[in-house]
Amino acid sequence: MTVSVLILGATRGLGASLTKLYASKPFTTVFATTRSSTPPSSPSFNSKNVYWLVDIDIASPDVGQKLISQLPSSTKLSTAIISAGYFGIETFDDPDWEKELQMYTTSAIGPVFIVHHLVKGGFLGQRSKVILVSSESGSITLRHEKEGGGNYGHHASKAALNMVGKLLSLDLREKGVAVGLVHPGFMRTDMTRSVGFDKYWDDGGAVTPDEATESLASFIDDFDLSKTGQYWAPRGPRDIGTADVVLGKDLPIPLELPW
Repeated sequence: MTVSVLILGATRGLGASLTKLYASKPFTTVFATTRSSTPPSSPSFNSKNVYWLVDIDIASPDVGQKLISQLPSSTKLSTAIISAGYFGIETFDDPDWEKELQMYTTSAIGPVFIVHHLVKGGFLGQRSKVILVSSESGSITLRHEKEGGGNYGHHASKAALNMVGKLLSLDLREKGVAVGLVHPGFMRTDMTRSVGFDKYWDDGGAVTPDEATESLASFIDDFDLSKTGQYWAPRGPRDIGTADVVLGKDLPIPLELPW
């Protein structure tokens, strides 16, 4: 029996690693999205198991319609992973209206419309899983003077995504669809480098997208309705800078995060 997986934001970082991992699994079809009008040309993406859905921008009002218009009508997704993201750096002295709008739209608005159309179109149903890639930065409890303030749009849009995931889990439980929020790990990606966070990679325990993918995929394998609406760090507290001062020592792996 073939398993179908949808990955939104599949051309870089975590999404790219997830695409390659799932495409390597037997009897697995991967539907991967790109904002470009053409599929990636990189040989690493050339797999007979990957079907590219083009012109998919999670921040666009018609993202849901565009997405389902390219999926074969008979598709039944076992898992949909929304990993697309945007991080615009800000400080109290220099907040940015446009950056904040893009972060909120990408993190907390787009996923509602994507999941709505996937469910209403019959692509998600009993035993399907929706995984929303959040961040520990969306936890209000974990915010601490140790890391200071700033980056309002980044943190608050992830907190909003967590609420979106919780509400979706309530709406979809009776349909048998499990919804999870995950902090996949602090990663060594172009996105974290672009905002200057590469200077924290070593001290912060940053991992490669491939390493984050392995732990996330293992978590997804075991994820079901018993954990729907919950917020987890599959890799545990190891890269969460405030975990020790807020939550204490000897924390489990995986770790359920506080809101």
